Amino acid sequence: MLTPLILSGGSGTRLWPVSRKNLPKQFLTLAGSGTLFQQTIARTRQLPDVAAPIVVASEDHRFLAADQLLELGIEGASIVLEPLARNTAPAIALGALQALQRDADAVLLVLPADHLIGDTEAFVAAVRQAMPLADQGWLVTFGIRPDRPETGFGYIRRAETVGSEGYRVEQFVEKPDRTTAEGYLADGGYDWNSGMFLFKASRYLEELAAHAPTMLDAVRAAYAAAVGDLDFVRIDRDLFARVPDDSIDYAVMEKTRRAAVVPVACDWSDIGSWDALWLSGSKDAEGNLREGDTLAVNTRNSLLRSHDRHLVATVGVDDLVVVSTPDATLVMHRDAAQDVKQVVEQLKQSGRSEHSFHRVVHRPWGSYDSLEAGDRFQVKRIVVKPGASLSLQKHHHRAEHWIVVSGTGEVTCDDKVFLLGENQSTYIPLGSTHRLRNPGKVALEIIEVQSGSYLGEDDIVRFDDVYGRA
Repeated sequence: MLTPLILSGGSGTRLWPVSRKNLPKQFLTLAGSGTLFQQTIARTRQLPDVAAPIVVASEDHRFLAADQLLELGIEGASIVLEPLARNTAPAIALGALQALQRDADAVLLVLPADHLIGDTEAFVAAVRQAMPLADQGWLVTFGIRPDRPETGFGYIRRAETVGSEGYRVEQFVEKPDRTTAEGYLADGGYDWNSGMFLFKASRYLEELAAHAPTMLDAVRAAYAAAVGDLDFVRIDRDLFARVPDDSIDYAVMEKTRRAAVVPVACDWSDIGSWDALWLSGSKDAEGNLREGDTLAVNTRNSLLRSHDRHLVATVGVDDLVVVSTPDATLVMHRDAAQDVKQVVEQLKQSGRSEHSFHRVVHRPWGSYDSLEAGDRFQVKRIVVKPGASLSLQKHHHRAEHWIVVSGTGEVTCDDKVFLLGENQSTYIPLGSTHRLRNPGKVALEIIEVQSGSYLGEDDIVRFDDVYGRA
């Protein structure tokens, strides 16, 4: 069967401030219905004889991936957790080893989780066309027919035809300058390198053994030591740290003699920048892509994005990107879209948290929104999913007051267990062992007021946790 292998380890820094380390772009709704991750999964369900997906994700994003699969009703998926980022070649090797546990003849459709495809029918047709090549042992990549001289993508040079719909890869080309890209477009023999692949799992491992044997041996050792953890396959961290960092292009595709490309025009974008999102989006008569609460006066060819509690208004500007979140605002020229990562680097260097976390932080049990903070106090809005529960824990430096806004909460405080309904409240003294659980069928929403000498998230001692964090 065809097994989708979804690569979901990216951090999405170029779409800051919406995409952040703990909530990267693949898990966000940026265009269309559902997140990019969910759209990627949904596209694979249009293919015949398709197996449950294998997802290779960062350990930090494991519950995001699991929740979004659950929302789609996907059963039987495997979520393989990378303890460290080691690029695409090792990630695909992990997926191949996992697929071979299911099926010795597994064919992998390797897809990044953060791409946007507007024409699903064309994508499905291209995969169908590529299947015979994969069956014959080719390592197939999908080349996107270029419609502009793009300098942000790598290119693939086509050689002679193989099969009825594919071509042998003559050369992989790095991102070109403008003049070179214009030459590629005029030549007609070049496609964009999409980073999507189709091949037998066993063939990929054979090629990796031939061209990167040290990498394969290290990946095999780390995978052999993997353990099951809830619905996840947890890869051994120390062993995986020995795996060389390399992409599939450098480690395999540029070295193998069996690389083929199937060209496709499917309205594809890797959403690698705010400018790329502007290019792919539906714009108004003035060329503006607007999302959320925005107002544009004498504004042209701009991307404006806000949220429901903040109005963004522009007057007399062209070619801008203005993106506002509850805790950060980005303003830049569209031509500088690739430079957002410099902001992220400066945030890291200055010790700020905005590169990693949103004001709303997602947890496996729900989420919390930091509403206000000051000297010795902090106010949060906490939402707990139906049936979910926080860990049994205590704090050394803070006390907490809980007020139920909606739903019903079950509170454990030392040796007492009791229910709180709407408009009821309780006090959790400093040092008390406590837990909050939602026993109901609707979301539980509370306001938490923390007070104390230290209010950091690391002041938590967990005694019991259904998510394995104790």
